[in-house]
Amino acid sequence: MLESLQNAIRQNTAQTELPEHVFVEAIEAALRAAARRVYGQDADISVEIDLEKGDIRCYVPKKVVNIMRDFSTEIPIEEAKKLQADVELDEVLNVEINPSEFGRIPAQLAKQILFQKIKQAEREKIYQEFAGREGEIVTGYVQRFERGGIILDLEQTEAFLPPREMPRSKTYERGKRLQCLILAVKNEVRGAPVIVSRTHRDLLAMLFEQEVPEIYEGQVRIMAVARDPGNRAKVAVMATEEGIDAVGTCVGVKGIRVQTIVSELDDEKIDLLEWSEDTSVFIANALRPAAVRRVELDEGNKSARVVVPDNQLSLAIGQRGQNARLAAKLTGWKVDIKGESEATVSIDELFKPSLANEDSDATAFKEIPVDAEANSEQTEAEETVEQPTDSEVNVETDTDTESLETAAANTQDEDAAVINSEEDPEDDDFDTEDS
Repeated sequence: MLESLQNAIRQNTAQTELPEHVFVEAIEAALRAAARRVYGQDADISVEIDLEKGDIRCYVPKKVVNIMRDFSTEIPIEEAKKLQADVELDEVLNVEINPSEFGRIPAQLAKQILFQKIKQAEREKIYQEFAGREGEIVTGYVQRFERGGIILDLEQTEAFLPPREMPRSKTYERGKRLQCLILAVKNEVRGAPVIVSRTHRDLLAMLFEQEVPEIYEGQVRIMAVARDPGNRAKVAVMATEEGIDAVGTCVGVKGIRVQTIVSELDDEKIDLLEWSEDTSVFIANALRPAAVRRVELDEGNKSARVVVPDNQLSLAIGQRGQNARLAAKLTGWKVDIKGESEATVSIDELFKPSLANEDSDATAFKEIPVDAEANSEQTEAEETVEQPTDSEVNVETDTDTESLETAAANTQDEDAAVINSEEDPEDDDFDTEDS
């Protein structure tokens, strides 16, 4: 028993960075549990441990009697005098007990409690290390699949990637390296202590901060992020110093910076755009690559009516409404997109009743007098920074233009999609406004 405990101390000291007192307390608890299995649950067992000498001693209090009737609580006076010559009847004597005499079952119990205490100390150490790091990025390797999710090896511990925090269209193989955002840290007996995400919008912001030194140093700020995880994302950036092209800085020379992030996110397309204090301009930028004729704002309802050329309507809405939905999430405004043929009423006539009523909320609009062709040329000139021709990353325009004419013709008679900017509940954990 003594030898096995000493071996356990050596092994665990070499494998962990736990302090010495953790092992001492674990051994004491294990020996007490084993001794009480023999001498009774109420026995006041004391343990003395000297790790330097490798000396472990256990004592149990026994009453000195003439005739012993209970081995666990009494000792004959003849035996007591061998331990202490001046002992007298009815005295209580601490009698040393040999752990090797406990038997097989108490010894197994002692080992089990010892390892449980050590594991508990390791969990506490890991919890203290990761507690407060929610919102940071960790790198792990796919170890195994569990409960529909993935267990990641973080070297010091494990992390759990739940199925709801994985892009639905992506599958991973064992050993694949993944960067994830820490969502929560738990101090529980079962399960991985760290919960991570691959779909949270803050993951994209943190990846840009890692890859773009200007963001880390504060010369460029990420103002807003909207994601359709695994498919597409929009990121609004702003330069805090004059002379810096925020979009071009994030793209990098030949697109190398944004390409690194796209590769990490399994080819999720990323649209980078300039943030603006002017809401109309910001909404127009968010709907790119579609050209925008004008934006009419309803401040009271926080909604925007956007008019685009008829041949740009399907591009503005996007496949299954993706472009408009991401624009609404990015700006925080409801977006109603109309083609020019549908928006035949003049602006003055449309909003004349609201403007005449002084008590009603004023409705503002802003025209963007740029035709579709010029707007497209300007967009390409602004956001193309020597990007690789064979890359799937298209910061400005990743929509195939060959079907724009056909798609626009099929959608001219349809009502424009109204996209709500309400975000999913799980996206409220972190705010990317000041990443």
